[in-house]
Amino acid sequence: MNLEWSARTRAIVAGRPSGAGQPMNVPMVPASTLGLGYSREDGTPTWAALEEAIGALEGGLATAFASGIATLSAVLDLLPAGAEIAVPADSYAGTRAAIEHAERMGRLRSRRIAPADTAAWVAAAAEVDLLWLESPTNPSLELIDIAAIAQAAAAQPSKPRVVVDNTFATPLGQQPLSQGADIVVHSATKLIGGHSDLLLGLTVTADSGLAQQLRDARTRGGATPGTLESWLALRGLRTLPVRYAEASRTAALLAERLAKQPAVTRVRYPAAGAMIALELADAATADRFCSGLRLIRHATSLGGVETSVERRAARAGDAHVAAGLLRLSVGLEDPEDLWRDLDEALSGR
Repeated sequence: MNLEWSARTRAIVAGRPSGAGQPMNVPMVPASTLGLGYSREDGTPTWAALEEAIGALEGGLATAFASGIATLSAVLDLLPAGAEIAVPADSYAGTRAAIEHAERMGRLRSRRIAPADTAAWVAAAAEVDLLWLESPTNPSLELIDIAAIAQAAAAQPSKPRVVVDNTFATPLGQQPLSQGADIVVHSATKLIGGHSDLLLGLTVTADSGLAQQLRDARTRGGATPGTLESWLALRGLRTLPVRYAEASRTAALLAERLAKQPAVTRVRYPAAGAMIALELADAATADRFCSGLRLIRHATSLGGVETSVERRAARAGDAHVAAGLLRLSVGLEDPEDLWRDLDEALSGR
């Protein structure tokens, strides 16, 4: 793979068969065994193509998993019993729930740190075994200084690992491995897949030994991806650069207009990407807004070609966020149609 090619080009060409007579795309290989090996242990050509393509974008060795949460389980599998992990106070509810469960079972200890409190993260680097970062955070879109925290971790004798959930930014928005992170994880269910039709997770690391440990954890846990899901994720990846660019343009336009809408009390949009966090006065106002939408879907997932919105405080795992906070995932509809739908719902028309 020529790394001088742009990310847009790499997303198109990486993971394709080469040589005369080969198909343009790697086909689905629904095999439980390949020769004398189980696909659970050795993978399949379909997984391998997806992993090659993601690795080419993130700058490392990728491993595909059955879901985004399965990547967390694999990372935690690397830790000894009693290890301590730092996690953002505002982060994906599923991540926090899995860590809290492991803590209740006595497998690890955790501490929550405000995403923007870089000094607290730097201090934690001297005391914990792993720093789990998420930037931008889900659902509040707060940013974490990945480079500063990774540098602090590298300076410690204990060398705590730095893991970054890059689901919202995607490899196109940022590349945490180049900022010093040890492992990057993705929920490919979302922007990478891009069509709300699959569950899949990915890890990427530049360390070949660490990549093998993650693959071993996948094998032990049985968190192998499905053939169809892997094939769909790779197909979605091919259009990620153009989808991401178009959704980012629309999101920037909508964020600018939302900031001027009288009913909106706050807008967070970190300059690029498909995600916007907006706040309304209270839960009742936010719920009325969601009910008033005609085009935008009220749904819990994100990252698809269709625009969706959700009041996250209504979910048990996100009760800590502002009651009127709405997570808006911008898709590929006409920007003016989206704005008309938002404006009418906000105005009660």
